[in-house]
Amino acid sequence: MSTVREYDARVDTKRRVTLRGTQYRNYHVREYADGRIEMLPQELVEISARTVELMDSSIENLNKGVAGEPPDLSRFRD
Repeated sequence: MSTVREYDARVDTKRRVTLRGTQYRNYHVREYADGRIEMLPQELVEISARTVELMDSSIENLNKGVAGEPPDLSRFRD
């Protein structure tokens, strides 16, 4: 992969770094012991209110013990 932009950045007093001209708003950050920082762009998606309600009710049922039998995954085993 070729370099599109290269510049020096500095951490401010609140330990923040300003990125210039980014294409994304959200990043997944990994910090390594040797001081390297890796930032991977993420695009977040919105979930409908109906989907959130369905997930909430599913978790409530699971906590109450109201759940179906686990699926048989034996055919996927080696």
